[in-house]
Amino acid sequence: MTFPAVHPTRRSALVATVAFAVSPLARARAPHAAAVTVAGDAPRGTFAPTLATVYAGQVDPALCLVSEKYDGVRAVWDGRVLRHRSGRAVSVPPAFVAALPAIPLDGELWLGRGRFDELSGVVRKKVPNVDAWSAVLYMVFEMPGEAGTFAERAERLAALVARSGARQLVAAPQLRSSDRGALQRRLEATVAAGGEGLMLHVASARWSPGRSDALLKLKPHLDAEAKVVGHHGGVGKYLGQVGALDVEAGDGKRFRIGSGLSDALRRDPPATGEVITYRYRDLTSGGLPRFATYVRRHETL
Repeated sequence: MTFPAVHPTRRSALVATVAFAVSPLARARAPHAAAVTVAGDAPRGTFAPTLATVYAGQVDPALCLVSEKYDGVRAVWDGRVLRHRSGRAVSVPPAFVAALPAIPLDGELWLGRGRFDELSGVVRKKVPNVDAWSAVLYMVFEMPGEAGTFAERAERLAALVARSGARQLVAAPQLRSSDRGALQRRLEATVAAGGEGLMLHVASARWSPGRSDALLKLKPHLDAEAKVVGHHGGVGKYLGQVGALDVEAGDGKRFRIGSGLSDALRRDPPATGEVITYRYRDLTSGGLPRFATYVRRHETL
């Protein structure tokens, strides 16, 4: 099976790795958790989430545990507060987190396949809508700072979720794929059912913060982030509106994205300085994304 080339901006500096505070209660319940030193003004004794790299066939899938890539909003529970990847506290109803265990968890807030925009609207509200949050699930896949291999942590996590009895807390199913052919078939089945892709986690890997080659994402297309640096005027039916976004990738390369913009976005586009996610097929000889298509505003929150 041939996997696509990896875009050099997948590790974009536009979105920094951010740390999450761990409460004293969480440390008491998780004695193997290690403090991580990170740059910036993050508090001491903090966790930075593990970030995935793109899977391009560099690891035998038989050595990995594979789960669905949920199209949700990343959230880390520090044992006391639910936080966005940016480190900001999530505006969440108290009842949603009341039943969560007092140890660090990492996962995605999720409403279901194809419902990201709806979820984003729920999560962005400063005053949480209790009824809307009742449908949100917390799909957890990691125990930050815990000792042991990922396979061991996944087993402990599944047992922890089962004991909690929390309706909103779900351990992401972790399954094996025997070879690359089986992995490809599973990817195709997941995408055909409306899923975004797959996540591969090397089963023998120890937990580590930041970008990791032990956590890999596999999708039927590539995506990356870029910062909006300007707007290119439209013509014809789009006269007086935005025809394309001028963007800058993390490596400094600039290009335009016009495909994927809805009529509403052409009238009210992402502002200069905003970070967007775009999709592309591969790279040109000059290192620019080929067939770049707008996907959405990037959710760092």
